[in-house]
Amino acid sequence: MTTMESLIGLVNRIQRACTVLGDYGGADNAFSSLWDALPSVAVVGGQSSGKSSVLESIVGRDFLPRGSGIVTRRPLVLQLHKTDQASQEYAEFLHLPKRRFTDFSMVRQEIQDETDRITGKTKQISPVPIHLSIYSPNVVNLTLIDLPGLTKVAVEGQPESVVEDIETMVRSFVEKPNCVILAISPANQDIATSDAIKLSREVDPTGERTFGVLTKLDLMDKGTNALDVLEGRSYRLQHPWVGIVNRSQADINKNVDMIVARRKEREYFATSPDYGHLASKMGSEYLAKLLSQHLESVIRARIPSITSLINKSIDELESEMDHLGRPIALDAGAQLYTILELCRAFERIFREHLDGGRPGGDRIYGVFDNQLPAALRKLPFDRHLSLQNVRRVVSEADGYQPHLIAPEQGYRRLIEGALNYFRGPAEASVDAVHFVLKELVRKSIGETQELKRFPTVQAEIAAAANEALDRFRDESKKTVVRLVDMESSYLTVDFFRRLPQEVDKGGNPAATTTDRYGEGHFRRIGSNVSSYVGMVSETVKNTIPKAVVYCQVREAKQSLLNHFYTQLGKKEGKQLSQMLDEDPALMERRQQCAKRLELYKAAREEIDSVSWAR
Repeated sequence: MTTMESLIGLVNRIQRACTVLGDYGGADNAFSSLWDALPSVAVVGGQSSGKSSVLESIVGRDFLPRGSGIVTRRPLVLQLHKTDQASQEYAEFLHLPKRRFTDFSMVRQEIQDETDRITGKTKQISPVPIHLSIYSPNVVNLTLIDLPGLTKVAVEGQPESVVEDIETMVRSFVEKPNCVILAISPANQDIATSDAIKLSREVDPTGERTFGVLTKLDLMDKGTNALDVLEGRSYRLQHPWVGIVNRSQADINKNVDMIVARRKEREYFATSPDYGHLASKMGSEYLAKLLSQHLESVIRARIPSITSLINKSIDELESEMDHLGRPIALDAGAQLYTILELCRAFERIFREHLDGGRPGGDRIYGVFDNQLPAALRKLPFDRHLSLQNVRRVVSEADGYQPHLIAPEQGYRRLIEGALNYFRGPAEASVDAVHFVLKELVRKSIGETQELKRFPTVQAEIAAAANEALDRFRDESKKTVVRLVDMESSYLTVDFFRRLPQEVDKGGNPAATTTDRYGEGHFRRIGSNVSSYVGMVSETVKNTIPKAVVYCQVREAKQSLLNHFYTQLGKKEGKQLSQMLDEDPALMERRQQCAKRLELYKAAREEIDSVSWAR
């Protein structure tokens, strides 16, 4: 294979791969731009201008639907792949990737059927292309795009907008700067009325991308010829005009072989008194070679930009592959290691939240510095130590015997009753910290990029972490309630020792006895209890945070997933594999990225090898 064939074949393979991988016409501009950077040939012409015959002559096979009116109702992206001389010819459709067509009449039928699947059995059109690849030793490497024929009026069964719709569709292809325009015009019509030439002049005013093809030369009136057009006098293009002799309707009806038709075409030009001097530059075979030569020069000029685009795509894909993660090993040991690594990544982020590397841990401090003191201040001590309640409690504590000096039982009952109120704020602090820790677990799972691939592992870690936090909460509640109970179970003895001294300082025991059941006496008792409760409140305000941090926060940092690790070590390979089941969409994305990456790297290597061979 020559360097030219290698270069065009390479571009053809890249275009084919882009199509298979969904780059062409897809939403991913980063990838579809590669298609646009590669040259292709769009076949443009009015209805019944002979477009189908030109394409079939280039391919050397009769495979396109025929008929009157609009026959081509969807773009046909036709990729020709030159094979070894001994190879069998066959065709493949993108929508039927595992089926090879060796009967080209079946190719024609499938084009018709696939068109009907989108447009229905009507005259409607659709911009959704059909992708067809033909592998044959009798073709040159080319990508040709057959477009619906330009028309001036809508026929029955078509919307009035069909004329504009077809032109818009055709323009979307031919406006691309890397698109070569094959403008088909029938020789038996005035070139000034050619729809193909009119459109190509608008999108390619300099004619750099346009190749003019004149069909139906054998159908011109006797005594006339198309030399003015073919020799560039009627309408000059930068590239030479090529004349084509299509098969006659009789030949088509008789299924005359395309190889025979090509020979008849050569004989026509060789023996023609009008075109004999142009015979070497006429015919479908020459047109195919001319297009190949032009494509080679275009591709060579585009190699630096194509290589740059491929390198950029490779960098983007490798970055995305790193983000998506590499495929999971099948070995149970490797899978267990992967899960442990995922757990460690989660724990690292969770600790960062607690220790201040990430936001969230400060909310725990807020519980101790704001919520707990506020809750302690709101406790109903005023009601509990009101004059009426103190009198009632003290009187009930004395029973039938009056207290002698200080109502000890009354004091104890008042203090114990007051200290019981501390249970509420203590347990609320535990619950508040538990809520913060659970929220940090949720945030940490969401922020662990490695976990995004594995929803099952996410769920397992979340369940294990929350289960551990529930245990820590329960233990913490027991501890803080125990702290409160300890305060009420043993009162500070110094508090009681001060009471007789205060009575002695009064200097008049008789007055004290007289006031024993007076209002002032009960007020002093309430004041003394309030003082003691205040002292305990300060102690509780300091000890509850210590207990909560020790039982919940510290345990969460040190042993959040310990039980999970123990259970994980008991799992078998199948269970580990089930845990590492990825999101199907993510797996599909990775496979697509891997295929694209393989394509682009292979393309870069081939381009480099062809470039060095120049």
